Amino acid sequence: MLLKDRYINPFTDFGFKKIFGSEVNKDLLIAFLNTLLPPEVGIVADLSFLPNKQVGRSEYDRRAIFDLYCENEKGEKFIVEMQRAKQNYFKDRSIFYATFPIQQQAQSGSWNFCLKAVYMVGILDFVFDEDKADNDVVHHEVKLIDRSTGAVFYDKLTFIYLELPKFTKTIDELATDFDKWCFLLRHLPELTDRPTRLQEKVFLKVFELAEIARYSSVEAEAYEESLKIYRDLKNVVDTAYDEGKAEGKAEGIQQKALDVAKRLKDAGFDIETISGCTGLAVAVVEGL
Repeated sequence: MLLKDRYINPFTDFGFKKIFGSEVNKDLLIAFLNTLLPPEVGIVADLSFLPNKQVGRSEYDRRAIFDLYCENEKGEKFIVEMQRAKQNYFKDRSIFYATFPIQQQAQSGSWNFCLKAVYMVGILDFVFDEDKADNDVVHHEVKLIDRSTGAVFYDKLTFIYLELPKFTKTIDELATDFDKWCFLLRHLPELTDRPTRLQEKVFLKVFELAEIARYSSVEAEAYEESLKIYRDLKNVVDTAYDEGKAEGKAEGIQQKALDVAKRLKDAGFDIETISGCTGLAVAVVEGL
């Protein structure tokens, strides 16, 4: 594969970790999160990266591997996931993931059950099927709500989903930092220069990190492989959903998912990641 783009694709595993996943560049993740969080949360001043592999409290519990797992200066936890392709149960998966930082707060002995806030952030390269009729809402903030009053029942568990394909503003229409982050995440591989609307220090740093010409041959090869896997996964999974719906055949989706899983397994992806991307059970993936 010949890399013709100037900048990396942030939806690749390599690209996402390059921009957001290192301690030395955590100011970028902090700046991004501060555009997503509700005003009452306040500003995230600092973050510490935590191990992204989590296991249950017993040997029989499932494990989870997050893209990024962080803690701010208040002890609040942030799970950040870049979801590159559709899957049947992504909402279920995000709920399951949120249980880990909740359970980890348990204390032995006498404990009053006071919890620190948990935020699950999903950056989506697709649109939820149930949201396709509503093209206006890119940023979803989900909390536990009392349906009888419409009031927030519990404010320490928040799910934030960004449906980036819905973001259609042009470069000249960018008004807020949130707009600029959405535009950059969606269009970075298409850019050939650094637009005048994206000249703030934080975005210039993204451009520097994302410029392929700056990479060593080892880094370039790693990105090339990550890009190939991203394209294979997205193309095959999207085709599976489209074909399955058009034909009304669940088995069409299942077979495509199996094909993708086999290719990801051959590429060295771990079982849990493959299961999460394809929606297949861990046991099914292990048997491929």
